Amino acid sequence: MSRNHQSAARESLQQTGELERGLKDRHIQLIALGGAIGVGLFLGSAKAIHKAGPLLLVSYAIAGLAIFFIMRALGELLVHRPVAGSFATYAETYVSPWAGFVTGWTYWFTWVVTGMAELTAIGIYTHYWFPSIPQWVPALATLAVLLGVNLIAVKVFGELEFWFALIKVVTIVATLVLGVAIITTGWGPLGQTASFTNLWSHGGFAPVGMVGVVFTLQIACFAYTGVELIGVTAGEAESPEKVLPKATNSIVYRILIFYIGALVVIMSLVPWNELSPDMSPFVHVFDKLGIPAAAGIINFVVITAAASSCNSGIFSTGRMLYTLAQFKQAPARLGRVNARHVPAAGIVMSAAFMLLGVVLNYLVPEEAFIYVTSIATIGAVWTWGIIVFSHLRYRRAVRLGHAAAVAYRMPGAPFTNWFVLAFLAVVLVCLSLDASTRVALYIAPLWFALLTIGYRLYAVKPEQRQRLAQAQQQAA
Repeated sequence: MSRNHQSAARESLQQTGELERGLKDRHIQLIALGGAIGVGLFLGSAKAIHKAGPLLLVSYAIAGLAIFFIMRALGELLVHRPVAGSFATYAETYVSPWAGFVTGWTYWFTWVVTGMAELTAIGIYTHYWFPSIPQWVPALATLAVLLGVNLIAVKVFGELEFWFALIKVVTIVATLVLGVAIITTGWGPLGQTASFTNLWSHGGFAPVGMVGVVFTLQIACFAYTGVELIGVTAGEAESPEKVLPKATNSIVYRILIFYIGALVVIMSLVPWNELSPDMSPFVHVFDKLGIPAAAGIINFVVITAAASSCNSGIFSTGRMLYTLAQFKQAPARLGRVNARHVPAAGIVMSAAFMLLGVVLNYLVPEEAFIYVTSIATIGAVWTWGIIVFSHLRYRRAVRLGHAAAVAYRMPGAPFTNWFVLAFLAVVLVCLSLDASTRVALYIAPLWFALLTIGYRLYAVKPEQRQRLAQAQQQAA
């Protein structure tokens, strides 16, 4: 079975309507935004501030630029072929069947691990009100509720995620407005002055030197994990040709404003070296300002933010397993939908693996967050890299007349493609420099080796190998 035939079969299955196209424009817009605004901003930024001070803004800006090009590449591919589980489809069509198999399973793994991070964050946030409750208890309760929501119907998921995301967006906007108002008046805690000068008045803008960028680049990348979620929702969008370019264009600018703008305000309200690395800076800053009621509200919001991102993770992993199973790259049971057109088996399997995050919170609560975010970053780097490389190969196919061009295009290609790939390589190097994040580099080779074995033994039957080799030669 050739790559093009395999991909056409996968696309045809999506067009049969087995997955309900129940996500509207407003759902897609907020899901794309909400999936990327979660624990990376509300908790991960605290650790980044502690490691680099105000210089972390450079890390977020560099990562944001790379994300912009990644999203434009993905947008072009989505307009060309809007199918659920799109990353695997593009990798399979324009790179190789192995790449499609690995990408599908790696993206599933990335969101499972990201879900673990969000559940870990919920346990940490709950300590603000109930410090004696074990971290794993709220994590388990949240997972159970979100599993139930995702098993009902895609419209229910879409509505819940819409309101989750809206709460996050409104909160960040309110924080920006209130923060700027406080900075303008110069009011601050305990006689201190809230001012933009706090960005460079406490050890300079780069208090630990440029090495701060190295130590925070991984956190910045993890923070942006989820922007590619529109590639999973594509198969359930009502008007993908209209909705997807709009979502792709708007999400990048919104995230840059929300991330960089919010962090500038936070570090201007309270000096960066007075913020705790173990507490959401959004909560801590209002505590420091002597507004405990606002701090409590923000803490509730960051819990909903983590739940929102975990909700997106359960949604996307179920759809990815559905796509893999439809293409005979996962057990057939995972490719079935229930009476509500929901891939229930895939959702339950993903949630079951997320339970490992609950176990991790029980065994090593202090280290759980940094471990899972580092591993998730590896998965994100692979996914983003394969999107950009698939786009390179797609453009090559267009030049050769093997694929149709679209009006919505990635700017600066192929130079911007190579810029992104080089950036992702630097992120991997940065992961190797910190002992706490290096564990991800130990796990990654084992994961890819396991997938390669699975591909040879399960996804590619002996009688298919010769046909696949012939197809690869013809496409070369």
